[in-house]
Amino acid sequence: MPPKNDPELATLRKELEELYNTLKEEQKKQMDVTLESACGGVPDAPRVKITTKKLMKGHLNKVNSVHYSGDNRHCVTGSLDGKLIIWDTYTGNKMQIIPLRSAWVMSVAYAPSGNFVACGGMDNMCTIYDLNNRDSSGVAKMVRELAGYDGFLSSCRFLGDRNIITGSGDMKICKWDLETGRKTADFVAHNGDVVSISLSPDGNSFITGSVDKTCRLWDIREEKPRQTFFGHESDVNSVCFHPSGYAFATGSEDKSARMFDIRSDQQIAHYKPPSANSGFTSCGLSVSGRILLCGSDDNNVHMWDTLKNQHNGTLSGHENRVTSLSVAQNGIAVVTASWDQNTSGRIYKFRSEQFFDFALSFIFHPVVDDIDGCTAGKIDQVHFFRKFFGDGVCKSYTTFRQRA
Repeated sequence: MPPKNDPELATLRKELEELYNTLKEEQKKQMDVTLESACGGVPDAPRVKITTKKLMKGHLNKVNSVHYSGDNRHCVTGSLDGKLIIWDTYTGNKMQIIPLRSAWVMSVAYAPSGNFVACGGMDNMCTIYDLNNRDSSGVAKMVRELAGYDGFLSSCRFLGDRNIITGSGDMKICKWDLETGRKTADFVAHNGDVVSISLSPDGNSFITGSVDKTCRLWDIREEKPRQTFFGHESDVNSVCFHPSGYAFATGSEDKSARMFDIRSDQQIAHYKPPSANSGFTSCGLSVSGRILLCGSDDNNVHMWDTLKNQHNGTLSGHENRVTSLSVAQNGIAVVTASWDQNTSGRIYKFRSEQFFDFALSFIFHPVVDDIDGCTAGKIDQVHFFRKFFGDGVCKSYTTFRQRA
């Protein structure tokens, strides 16, 4: 390794910085409008009214990761006490406790089907458990140990019951066939540790975040990135696809959260908390994408109105850094994990009968023939409402304003 004051290395770094600045200037030239000005006519989102629904206690050490199941009811947590716990978030009860061979868990994942969970960390492998089958001791049966990493496992996500994708400290992305236990892809993805993965809504692409300060967009079938996104000044700890599939949010060690638009190939919003004292460890978006939630080192979860770039509130209650959060697919709740010594996680539930998706107004393009007697050419705006009643019961309302 060359010395830190190597003049050749310093020259290369300076050249790289100049290229990066040139790139940013070219991007600014293409930005004809800002997100805030484009959304100037959109009403402000009301303050999110959210309360702690359940306080889940069970782990005996720091909880590093949490992930919701596709059924919007169960979640899995992984802790440094060497346990995975499957929770019923409606009741707060433990459904299963899975002892691990290694206590150094950094990431967990719940298969959308609810049949499997995965975990990994400093043991440099990804372990798969079948929740529907028990071994002789009565716990979920371990069905695969996926080894072959040269660094810690930092992130994993199921692509279904038969495939999983992982990111690791050796800068690589790996895809595995769970039936055979073999890699189907293994490639260097970043210039530093890959710390976060988020799958697109259609499952055909994914976003990665890295300690090299960049995010990259990948096609699930390819081993070369489609796009690389710059902007953060420190590690990108978390990435989350926007529900539309056209953008993604990030949380970083540089004490900021950001929104990147895939079609314009650049950052479109920069979110800062009221007092920027801590970095962000995790992020998630509401069902509509209107509200961004970020877990922080300051023990809180911060929320922003993504369109208006306004801080919308703070979820408090944890007594140590919030390490991970996961939003239910139906948007009714968010679960958080923390380094609290006596708390495994919290379920924050959006208040019953609150308009969680916030009456968003969009310009309606004339692509339909007839809606409730109004021809498409006469429809000016569409207002979409989603209202939740109780646990998981959802009703949708759509109104149309006809031009005079």
